[in-house]
Amino acid sequence: MKDTVITVVGNVMDDPKVRRTEKGVDVAGFRVASTARRFDKETALWVDAESLFVRVTVWRHLAANVVDSLRKGDPVLVTGRLFTRQYEKDGQLRSSFELEATALGHDLSRGTTVFRRTRMAQGPAFEVLDEPGGPDGLDDAGDPITDSAVGEPERELVGVS
Repeated sequence: MKDTVITVVGNVMDDPKVRRTEKGVDVAGFRVASTARRFDKETALWVDAESLFVRVTVWRHLAANVVDSLRKGDPVLVTGRLFTRQYEKDGQLRSSFELEATALGHDLSRGTTVFRRTRMAQGPAFEVLDEPGGPDGLDDAGDPITDSAVGEPERELVGVS
């Protein structure tokens, strides 16, 4: 299958919303607006070109990460499969662009962010309970708590029956 894979650079237009399918799979959605800027030689000013509005859909664990990480107005880069949806409204056939995201993140050319790795469970017999030292992963002295083998914050794993 030949997918059309693109990267869109823009701003989140609304807070991502998550829902669960009938089969129990998380899916989140939000819109991104991308507006190109062009230099107008006649006026010697930067001007906005036409905007592209794209509906973004993310699935499974990426959906949860998006809902926890992105807010309206955030600058983002979104990579995924582009396709069009056709629908009828007021008797007219219309279409919209949709992007099924495979990767995304904040646009670091426009700000900073703090990355916190999420760990997948170590198989069905384990569950992540909490992060020692509080949610920031720091000990009482303010130093990072790390697992010496991989340099990642330690997390307590407990068997689940």
